[in-house]
Amino acid sequence: MNSTFINELKNTSHSVVEAFKSLRTNFLFCGDEYKTVLITSCVQHEGKSTISIELAKSLSVAEKKVLLIDADLRKSLYASMYTTNNKEIIGLSEYLSGQASYESILHSTQYENLELIFAGAVPPNPVELLSSKKFESLVREAREKYDYVIIDAAPLGAVIDAAAIGAFCDGAILVIAANEIHCRHAQDVKAQLEKSNCKVLGAILNRIPIKPGSYYSSYYRKYYGRKYGTYGYGHSGSYDYYGKPEKKKKK
Repeated sequence: MNSTFINELKNTSHSVVEAFKSLRTNFLFCGDEYKTVLITSCVQHEGKSTISIELAKSLSVAEKKVLLIDADLRKSLYASMYTTNNKEIIGLSEYLSGQASYESILHSTQYENLELIFAGAVPPNPVELLSSKKFESLVREAREKYDYVIIDAAPLGAVIDAAAIGAFCDGAILVIAANEIHCRHAQDVKAQLEKSNCKVLGAILNRIPIKPGSYYSSYYRKYYGRKYGTYGYGHSGSYDYYGKPEKKKKK
């Protein structure tokens, strides 16, 4: 087994921390039968990867044994976002194509109960690999070994990969960016998941702007002594919660 270090979210506000705790609680209330869970979105940049890894971390802190699989074989950001080692990491694509063993792609993390499989190199045939018997066996065996298996898949509104993965999962969670996705688009993605016989456990409305004068802003300012209007994450305070540079305010 390899070892890797997951970079922490920096400058994370209390409201974000509480949101992930609520997500974990709601997820656990779905029931013990939902052990293998797919997380996808309609399009890119809706925050599905951040939510996948934060949910996995939150479950591991709650003493659940978790495997996080990065199954976005087309455009994964895990190696650049969550590790301090910039060298090329072999992962799921190499394993499914027979170029690597399971032990060589499994990574431990600084979280005792959390293990991780990276996506690996971009293959020419992602759907074929993800719909293969080998991937089905991987998910089935992981289900027996871990309390939860979280699978981060490519946006289903763009490519069909997530539907192929959904056929092997107990349930799915759809991440939707606020004010960016048309309801019809989200309904189409939900229908596509259901066609793969994967139950949709719910949706996460992400990237919700919090105005300074809103109820939640006033609530957190009252009880925690500061204003939590901006979610911060990245290498410094100059990046917002989704890794995009913040615009400087004119003085």
